Amino acid sequence: MQLYLSNQIKIYNSLSGKKEIFKPINEGHIGMYVCGPTVYSNVHLGNVRTFMSFDMVFRYLKHLDYKVRYVRNITDAGHLENDADAGEDKITKKARLEQIEPMEVVQRYTVDFHNVLRTFNFLPPSIEPTATGHIIEQIELISKIIDNGFAYEVNGSVYFDVHKFNETNDYGKLSKRKLDDLIHNTRTLDGQSDKKNPQDFALWKKAEPQHIMRWPSPWSDGFPGWHLECTAMSTKYLGDQFDIHGGGMDLKFPHHECEIAQNEAAIGVSPVNYWMHANMLELNGQRMSKSTGNTVNPDELLSGNNAFFSKAYSPSVIRFFVAQSSYRSVLDLTDDGLLASEKGFYRLMDAVNLLGALKASATSSIDIPAWKQKCYDAMNDDFNSPILIAHLFEAAKYINQIKEGQATISAEDLNLLKETINSFVFDVLGLENATKSDSGTDKLSGAVDVLIRLRQDARANKDFAMSDKIRDELAEVGIQLKDGKDGTTFSVN
Repeated sequence: MQLYLSNQIKIYNSLSGKKEIFKPINEGHIGMYVCGPTVYSNVHLGNVRTFMSFDMVFRYLKHLDYKVRYVRNITDAGHLENDADAGEDKITKKARLEQIEPMEVVQRYTVDFHNVLRTFNFLPPSIEPTATGHIIEQIELISKIIDNGFAYEVNGSVYFDVHKFNETNDYGKLSKRKLDDLIHNTRTLDGQSDKKNPQDFALWKKAEPQHIMRWPSPWSDGFPGWHLECTAMSTKYLGDQFDIHGGGMDLKFPHHECEIAQNEAAIGVSPVNYWMHANMLELNGQRMSKSTGNTVNPDELLSGNNAFFSKAYSPSVIRFFVAQSSYRSVLDLTDDGLLASEKGFYRLMDAVNLLGALKASATSSIDIPAWKQKCYDAMNDDFNSPILIAHLFEAAKYINQIKEGQATISAEDLNLLKETINSFVFDVLGLENATKSDSGTDKLSGAVDVLIRLRQDARANKDFAMSDKIRDELAEVGIQLKDGKDGTTFSVN
């Protein structure tokens, strides 16, 4: 029997603002679309956090035996600076600055995107369409919207008529914004724009003479609007209506709002049953920003070559850190947080690696089937990975008790424990097995941990001179100890 038949998932739907029981359009099959990157620069950690969250969702749905068609696009044209309807294309600008062809930019950063996700052990999507590969579909979609009276052409560009659409539909229902408020907070057009109203958005833009990336259309040689691309690609591969649409919280308005409007204007139905949004990633309590220097890219975090973190961290430690927070929560990336996650990750891996050496007894002193159900209950509750991890640590404690002879487990329960832990740790969370001895960095951590324990013993025995000596001599070689409510951590200067 497929696992999804015995597991009822609840998903927080951004459209309704509450958790809803998940019912796929077609039983046993799920269509899921996630907005992919605009490939004009190296993928940043905020993107990685979003894609990592949906990789976990994809993994869990597959684990439940759903047949999942996961579509994640590549935007390789049409995304203008500041997500606006005017200005320079992000990819074209990068090409101009580096004096290369726009498609060289696309190739370089698409390869980087795939390399980074492969490093973090992502599963590839079922389909990865590109915007430039679907120009015909976008032109056809625009024609439908024009024919239905919700778009207009001016000087070779085509705009979506938000006011006309709102007469019969609800523009703003996803982001909970009212058109009247948007009108009130928008500056009047200066007379140089082709738009009827400031709230209207581009479906097709006529290319200026210097614009390299252009295609012929019934209206002009030009390029599609950014919002239109996702509507065309998602509905082509998943149908006019599909189950799940995901993306970062920053895409909710206007990007996803415009997707809904385009689909309703062209086809007459709302495209998505469950909208999911991953929240933002901060760095040391502040928004990541290149302009302020408060940013670190994946390679810098993995190599330790940065000004924010005391050491390099492995991909699985970073995945584990991300999974310890709900995908809907703002996640603050800090050195202390990663150090704590690293300790927790290796503690969990140590327990997993003990499973093969455990001896079965006649009976079990813990209810393994009940523990297994708690793991599923956590993930069924809007993919609550932090609660799942708490249950995995509960199992780790039990494993250590069995090893020390303080608890027992039957052969049947031991097999169930192994199967369940391997499923959730490796298949669902996407972690890769490791031990502390896998790197010299972890050997250093082990050595410093020994000194920290010796220092704690000295303080417990009121030998404060020895306690201070350990702290000061470590500081002399660039290792700073930090005492906190959760114990002592260290950083390397």
